[in-house]
Amino acid sequence: MDSTPVQLLHAILVCSTTWILWKIFRSWLVKSSLDNIPGPPPKSLIYGNLPQMITLNSGPFHDHLVENYSGIARLRGFFGAKILYVFEPTALHQIFVKDQHIYEEGRFFIKSNDLVVGRGLFSTLGEHHRKQRKMLNPVFSPKHMRNMVPIFYDVANLLVQAIETRVRDGPQEVDMISWMSRASLELVGRAGLGYSFDPLVRDEADEYASALKMWSNAMGRTTLPRRLLPYLPRLSFAGIGHAILKHFPHEGVRDLVRVSDTLWERSAEIYREKKRALEAGDAAASQQVGEGNDIMSILLKANMEASGEDKLDEEELIGQMSTMILAAMDTTSNALGMILDCLASHTDVQAQVREEVIKAGADKELDFDTLMGLPLLEAVCRETLRVYSPVTQVFRETRQDAVLPLAKPIRGLDGTLIHEVFLPKGTSVCAGLLNCNRNKALWGEDAYEWKPERWLSPLPDAVLDAKIPGVYSNLMTFLGGGRACIGFKFSQLEMKVLLSLLLANFTFEPTDQPIIWNLGGIRYPSLANDRKKISLPMKVGIYTRGA
Repeated sequence: MDSTPVQLLHAILVCSTTWILWKIFRSWLVKSSLDNIPGPPPKSLIYGNLPQMITLNSGPFHDHLVENYSGIARLRGFFGAKILYVFEPTALHQIFVKDQHIYEEGRFFIKSNDLVVGRGLFSTLGEHHRKQRKMLNPVFSPKHMRNMVPIFYDVANLLVQAIETRVRDGPQEVDMISWMSRASLELVGRAGLGYSFDPLVRDEADEYASALKMWSNAMGRTTLPRRLLPYLPRLSFAGIGHAILKHFPHEGVRDLVRVSDTLWERSAEIYREKKRALEAGDAAASQQVGEGNDIMSILLKANMEASGEDKLDEEELIGQMSTMILAAMDTTSNALGMILDCLASHTDVQAQVREEVIKAGADKELDFDTLMGLPLLEAVCRETLRVYSPVTQVFRETRQDAVLPLAKPIRGLDGTLIHEVFLPKGTSVCAGLLNCNRNKALWGEDAYEWKPERWLSPLPDAVLDAKIPGVYSNLMTFLGGGRACIGFKFSQLEMKVLLSLLLANFTFEPTDQPIIWNLGGIRYPSLANDRKKISLPMKVGIYTRGA
C-alpha cells in the first residue's frame, strides 16, 4: 500500500495544528510595547475582552474604560491578540487623518461587509475606496442636498398623515422606531435610489423592508462570529461559501445571510431598471421616482461618462446601492428614535423645540438653510449624537509599523512615562467614538448628561483645543478623514425635516414599558424582556396650538 497519501495527510494535519496553536499563543509569547500599557483583564482566553466590548449589553464596559484610563488602554481579542483601545484626540487624529493610509479598516470588517453588501464603500480599501468615494462625493454635497429638500418633505408629510390616522381619536401607543425605519427607508429610496419602497399611508408587506428591520439585530448578534472571518479560508468557488453560511449553526448568521440575499436581489433589480431608463434617455429617466435627480441616477450617469480607469463595474454599483440603504437607514432612524426618546423624557425641551420650528414656519416646509440654522433643533441633534452615538467604536488595523503619539503621557505598568506607542504591523486598534464624545477631560464633569443647552454657549476650551478629527461638530460620531461618513449631510437633513414636522404636529411621552438601548453594531432600542425585537413604544398625541 502506497503510504504517500497518508504521509501527506499527516503533514497537513501537523502544519494545520501548528498554525492554529501559533495563532492562539503568539500574542502571549511575543512581547510588544502594548504589554506595558494598562488595561482591564480579559474575560475569556479565546475571546479576550470582546464579549465585554462588542455585545448588546456592553455599555458598562465602555463606561469603565472612559472612567479608568487616560485616553488609551490595552485590550485582548481573539486568542489573546493585543488591541489598543484609543479615545484621546491626538492619537485619533493620527489614526483617522495624518496616517490614515496606515490605519485601514480591520480585515473582519472588510470581509463581513463584502459578504453581506458586496463591493461598496464599506468593503474596499486604499485607492479602490478613494476611486469609489471620488465618484460619490458630488452627490452628497450641500449643494445637491438643497435640491433634495422637496423629496424629503414629500416623505415627511406622508409620515405625518400615517401617524395622524392612528392618533386622531386621542393619544395612542405607537412604535416610533418602526415609523422612523419606514420613513428612513422611503427617504433613501426616493432621494438615494429614485425608488419607492413604502407608501407609508398604507400598511403593505414588503420583503425588502422586513429584511432590513432584521439588520441591526442580526449585526449585533453576529459581532463575535463575524470577527472569526479573517481566520477562515474564503470559500468562493461554486457558491460553497454562501451555502455554508446559509446553514451555519448560528441563528444570527443565518438571518444576516437572508438579509444579504434580499438586499442584493432588490438592489440588482433597481439597478437594471435605472440603467434601462438612462440608456433610453432623459424622457424615460424623468418618469422615475425622483425624476432622475436621485443619487444613484446621477452616479450611474457619471459612471457611464467616466473614463475606463475611473469606471466602477456593475457589481460595485449594486454594492453601493445596498451600502447606501444600510448606511442611511439604520443609523439615522435609530438616532431619530433616540432623539424622540430624549425629548419624551424632557418635555420642557420638547416644548421649546416645537415652539422654534413652528415659529420658523415648519408647516410651510422650511428650506435647507433655515432648517440648518435653527439653533435649538441643532443643539438637540448634536447632543443626542454626542451622548448616544449610534456607533460605539470602529476598528482599524496597521498595514505597517507605526508610532502613535499621545497628547499627554500615561504611566506604564512598569512605572515609566509613555509619550508614544509603537504599533507593529497587523496591530488591531479600536477607536472609541462614544468615549471620545463623552470624555470628562474634554467635556467636563457633566459629560454623561444630555444637556442640549451646552451647544448654545461656547464649548469648553479643552474641546476646542483638542482638535478632535471628526467631520461633525467636534464629535467622532461620523468619523473623520478619508473614511468619514460620506452621507452625514444627508442624515442631518433627514433628521431635521422629520423632527420639525413631527414636533409641529404631535406630542411624545414615554410609556410604562421599560426600554433598553442595545449597543453591539448599531445602537437600537428594544423592550427589556425581548432584546431580539427592535421596538420603541411611545405615547403619541396630536398637538393642538393654543390648547
